[in-house]
Amino acid sequence: MQNNTAETAPKRERTAIYTVARIIFGFLFHTIFPLRFHNAQIVEEMQPPYIIMANHRSFADPMALAIKVKKYEIRFIGKRELAHGRLKSWLFSGLHMILVSRHATDMAAMRQCMQTLKDGHILGIFPEGTRHQPEMMQEVESGTAIIALRARVPLLPVYIDGKIRPFHITHIYYGKPMELDDLYAQGVNNDTAHQLCQRIHDVFYAMRDEVHASK
Repeated sequence: MQNNTAETAPKRERTAIYTVARIIFGFLFHTIFPLRFHNAQIVEEMQPPYIIMANHRSFADPMALAIKVKKYEIRFIGKRELAHGRLKSWLFSGLHMILVSRHATDMAAMRQCMQTLKDGHILGIFPEGTRHQPEMMQEVESGTAIIALRARVPLLPVYIDGKIRPFHITHIYYGKPMELDDLYAQGVNNDTAHQLCQRIHDVFYAMRDEVHASK
């Protein structure tokens, strides 16, 4: 696995839109939509490039992940339909969003994701592809696995315990970066991509079960 050190960290590219969004959501997450973070030192100590991935239940999930990554701005993958219109396009561009066409192989978006990591940034992915699945990680997008296998950067799982909603504490748990050396050794192919998708599914269910067992 790649060794991320301060010497290899990228230039901290910031935008005013991302900064303002982080301030606004930071206030909301301390008041109306309270969050509690667990094992956050893991992400606070990590240096890019790496992939941060989480289960997806709320529109606020991306900013919930962004709050604890204070030194850098995450490049999240989002569906292209979100950016219809000049205003939305301008907004999501300022948030560094990588727009992808769903239900199709979007090679341009794939190349943009790979370039993001090559340039030393953090890529944010919701492997489910949507926040409306009946079960967590019922389907894991194969694109997530392909990007991770090709980039060979740390893959950090984050479990969000429930939907972020008003006046309810939502707990967010950081896991350890996944070990993928055995899959790297097998190369990038359909079989290893399938194995990684299953591994991502299993990691999130293990995190969920551990959280619920401790309650």
